[in-house]
Amino acid sequence: MVLPACSAGALRPPLQPERGAPACTTCPRRHSRVEAELAESRPRSVAASVSADPPRGVSRAFNSQRLVDEPLKASSFLARDACTPLFALLPRGRRRRMHDLRRRWDLGSLCRALLTRGLAALGHSLKHVLGAIFSKIFGPLASVGNMDEKSNKLLLALVMLFLFAVIVLQYVCPGTECQLLRLQAFSSPVPDPYRSEDESSARFVPRYNFSRGDLLRKVDFDIKGDDLIVFLHIQKTGGTTFGRHLVRNIQLEQPCECRVGQKKCTCHRPGKQETWLFSRFSTGWSCGLHADWTELTSCVPTVVDGKRDTRLRPSRNFHYITILRDPVSRYLSEWRHVQRGATWKASLHVCDGRPPTSEELPSCYTGDDWSGCPLKEFMDCPYNLANNRQVRMLSDLTLVGCYNLSVMPEEQRNKVLLESAKSNLKDMAFFGLTEFQRKTQYLFEKTFNMNFISPFIQYNTTRASSVEINEEIQKRIETLNFLDMELYSFAKDLFLQRYQFMRQKDHQEARQKRQEQRKFLKGRFLQARFQSQSQVQIQNLSQNPNMNANQNVTQNLLQNQTQSLRQNSVQKKNRESQERKRGQEQNDSSTSNGTNDYTGSVEKWR
Repeated sequence: MVLPACSAGALRPPLQPERGAPACTTCPRRHSRVEAELAESRPRSVAASVSADPPRGVSRAFNSQRLVDEPLKASSFLARDACTPLFALLPRGRRRRMHDLRRRWDLGSLCRALLTRGLAALGHSLKHVLGAIFSKIFGPLASVGNMDEKSNKLLLALVMLFLFAVIVLQYVCPGTECQLLRLQAFSSPVPDPYRSEDESSARFVPRYNFSRGDLLRKVDFDIKGDDLIVFLHIQKTGGTTFGRHLVRNIQLEQPCECRVGQKKCTCHRPGKQETWLFSRFSTGWSCGLHADWTELTSCVPTVVDGKRDTRLRPSRNFHYITILRDPVSRYLSEWRHVQRGATWKASLHVCDGRPPTSEELPSCYTGDDWSGCPLKEFMDCPYNLANNRQVRMLSDLTLVGCYNLSVMPEEQRNKVLLESAKSNLKDMAFFGLTEFQRKTQYLFEKTFNMNFISPFIQYNTTRASSVEINEEIQKRIETLNFLDMELYSFAKDLFLQRYQFMRQKDHQEARQKRQEQRKFLKGRFLQARFQSQSQVQIQNLSQNPNMNANQNVTQNLLQNQTQSLRQNSVQKKNRESQERKRGQEQNDSSTSNGTNDYTGSVEKWR
C-alpha cells in the first residue's frame, strides 16, 4: 500500500543535526521546521532563500537541504492536494505571526517594546493631565488637546526639567536648612524632633518651682581663653557615648585629634598647647577611675595648674557637666556589667585627702571579680556602691565624714547627701539625661554656644531593657536606690523646665526678629514710595512750569510755616541753654544752703 506523501512525511524520523555540530535545544529549532514546510509550499525562490540562510537561532550545520530537495512521493493530483501543508491554508496574517514567532522569544526586543509602549502611555497621560490643568487655568487661550508636535515636545521638556530639578535639590540640599524647599514641606509639616523623643505627651506639669536664674543656663565659654569643661562620668549612664560626642562630634575651629587605635584624643585650644576639656577621652582618668564630685573639685585644679606657681596661675572657671539616668535601668545595667567581670578596682575614692579604709568600705566579693553573680546576691550586699551611686558621686562627701558611717545617724546622712547632690546638680553648668538624647544635645548647644555635627541617637533597647524583672524586684531596686529616685525626679523636672524655657526664649527671639524685619521692609517700602512720589512731582514741575497761582501760594505758605517753626525751635533751644548756664552759676556760687539754691535754680529754670 502506497502512503501519501504527507503521511510519509509525518512518519519520517525527526530531523537531527549533523555529527560534530553543536546541539541546539532552544525554541527556534522547533519553529524552523514550520518555516521549511512553508518554504516548500511557496515558489522556488523562497525555498532557495530559506536553504541559503538558516533561521536565527539554528546552527548552520543543520541539514535543511533535505527539506527542500527531497521530492514528495505523490502519485496523483489528489495525493498532492492532500500533501498541502496545513499552515498554507491559514490566513496570511496568521502565517505572518507564526513566521515571526522566533522574534517574540527575543528578550531584548520584548523589553524595548515594553519600554517604548510604557513611555508612550506615560507621555499620553501626562499630556491629557497637563492639558486639563492648562485648560482650567488659561481657559480658551490654551487647548492642549490640539497641540502640535512642537508644543508636545516643549511640554515634555518642561516636565523632565522639573523632575531633574527635584532630584538635584534632594542631593544638593538634604539638610533641615532647606526643608521648606523640599517636597516634604508641601506634603506635611516638619515634625518636631524633640517632642516625640521619649514617646510621651508633649505637655509637662512641673513639680518644683525654680527661679529664672536656675532655668537660664548660658555659659560664656571662650575656648581660646582659660576656662575648662570638666565631665563627671557616672557609671552606666551613657557617659561613654556622650564623651565621644565631645571629642569627635563638635564643630570647632581646631577639632580634637583622634588617632586610630587610641582612646584619648588631643583637644587643644586654638593656638595653644593646652586642653579645654577634662574628660576620659581627652585627659584620661587623671583623678582616678570615675572620679566623683568630691575628688574632681580638689583634684582638677591641681592637675591642670599644679606645675605653675600660684601667682602665675590664671583665674579659670571650671564648668562641670554630667549625665544622669533612670536609677532602675542604671542599676540593672551595672549588675550586667559586673556579671561580665567589671570591678572598678582602680577607683581611688579619695575624700578629705585620703582613700577609705577596708573597714569603711568593705568589698562584696572575695575573688578577683564578681563575675556571674545573680541579681539577688548583687542586691543583698549592704556595701554595694551601686546603691544610690548617682547621689553619692554628685554630693560633697566631706559634709558627712566621707565613708565613715559612724559620724552621724543614717537618716541625717541621707538627707545631707541628697540636698548636697541637688544643690551641686542645680549649680552645674549643664547636665543631661540618657532618656532624652536630642533634648540633651539641644541644651548643651544653647548653654555653651557649641554645635554638634551630627544629631544624637536615642537607643531605647539596651542591656538593661532586655532584663525581665517582676514588680517585686523592681520595687526592691527602687527601695535600694531611694535617694537616686528622688534625685532623678528632681533632675528630670529641672531638665524639662530648662528645655521649655529655652524653647520659648528661642520662639520669642525669632518672633522679635521677624517683627524687626517687617518694620525694616515696611520702612524701605515707604521710603521708596516717598522717593518715587517726589520724583513724580519734580517731573511734573519740570514739565509744567506755569502752574496755577493757588498752588504757588500754598507752597509758599508751607515753606514759610516750616521756616518759622525751625526758627522758633532754635530760639527755644538757645533760651534753654542760657537758663541752664545761669542755674549752674547760681548753684556754684551758693555755699550756705546748696540744696535750697539748687531747687530754687531748678524752679527758676522751669
